[in-house]
Amino acid sequence: METYTSAQIGVQQAVPVERVRYCLYARKSSEDSSEKQALSVDSQVKEMLQIAERENLEIVDIRRESHSAKASGQRPVFNELIRDLNSGRYTGILTWAPDRLSRNAGDLGALVDLMDEKRLHQIRTYGQSFQNSPNEKFLLMILCSQAKLENDNKSINVKRGLRTRCEMGLWPAPAPMGYLNEKRVDRKGHVYIDPERGSIIKRMFEKVAHEKWSGKKIYHWLKFEMNFKTPNGNKGLTLSNIYLLLQNDFYYGSFEYPRKSGLWYKGIHEPLISKELFDQVQEQVKSQIIRVQDKEFAFTKIMECGLCGSGICADEKFKKQKNGNIHRYVYYGCTKSKDKNCKCGYINEEELITQFESLMEKIDLDEIGIKEKMKVEVERIKKFQRVILGSKEKIDVGDVDLRNYAKYVLREAPDVEKRELLGCLKSKILLSQKKIILERS
Repeated sequence: METYTSAQIGVQQAVPVERVRYCLYARKSSEDSSEKQALSVDSQVKEMLQIAERENLEIVDIRRESHSAKASGQRPVFNELIRDLNSGRYTGILTWAPDRLSRNAGDLGALVDLMDEKRLHQIRTYGQSFQNSPNEKFLLMILCSQAKLENDNKSINVKRGLRTRCEMGLWPAPAPMGYLNEKRVDRKGHVYIDPERGSIIKRMFEKVAHEKWSGKKIYHWLKFEMNFKTPNGNKGLTLSNIYLLLQNDFYYGSFEYPRKSGLWYKGIHEPLISKELFDQVQEQVKSQIIRVQDKEFAFTKIMECGLCGSGICADEKFKKQKNGNIHRYVYYGCTKSKDKNCKCGYINEEELITQFESLMEKIDLDEIGIKEKMKVEVERIKKFQRVILGSKEKIDVGDVDLRNYAKYVLREAPDVEKRELLGCLKSKILLSQKKIILERS
């Protein structure tokens, strides 16, 4: 009797299948109102662990995330999950529902690509399973695309609702300082004047328009005399907040929404000020805003007041001589944000540079940092000499005196390089009564 092997008679032998290793991924979601009742992250983890135990699934990692899945590539935990799938740390994902993984085409495409590359063998959800087959991948893409469609429709509906409110004269956002939002459901979008802060905001406009107060003077008045606090957080206003309030059209009755959209509406709220008063304020603060926002000075942001701990600001003055020449002078002094009566005083920039030059003989320089900056400068000089002058003279960094180089930067270099140089110091720079003091940090 003849015998035959299984291979000879065409019997297919079972090929061992690699056991899938899972990452349990849970994400908090609040994309639409229907998901407000969705399971919390901890509840998701508990439910999926029960499934893993019941079906004997191997869980390698548990990852929790609270970032929205609307934008592609913006979730740090999800990005780590993708990297670990690429590295082979695990080959499956266990999650509550497909929309927990993706609500955008980019992240969905990354998952499908991993399936095509056979790095992702399976995605398990509470009620479904998706493997590397055309039908199951197609179903996965449909479910995630449906979630994206819901997001897009929600965005359109929200914008339509906001636009409708604006056309009705209602403010569709948290009330500006000096107003409060109505809390009644039937008065949604209505605002009323804050009985505690409204009159102060109005006086702020009047002081700028009629008494020519600067933003800084308003800041000190609010902080030290009025003890002004915001409704939420119980904090005071910053100088930049004050300038933003002074430019807000809402206070005279009109508003633009969204900001810089060119869409203007007439509000039904009670104005705090008149349009004429608002226009006077704009003329008064225009030059102040330019000075605060656009001017850059060499030694601001690197020093503190040695008396009160406030920052150091700078201002420039121009003087025209009889012969027509115009001289520019820059003065540095305390912002007085922490003590309006600070006696720090103001110092001319030229005197400030002279003091820094004297200190260069004594201070502890960060030698490595200085040398790195010098290497760039020396290479630039070498190239200039070789290309323009045809010189072959060699210059080495070791031939340059560090302290003289520092003095040169203080006098001749652009403001950015001056700040970089002083950033190499190991000591904290304080300005106290027109004198530079170095405090070991």
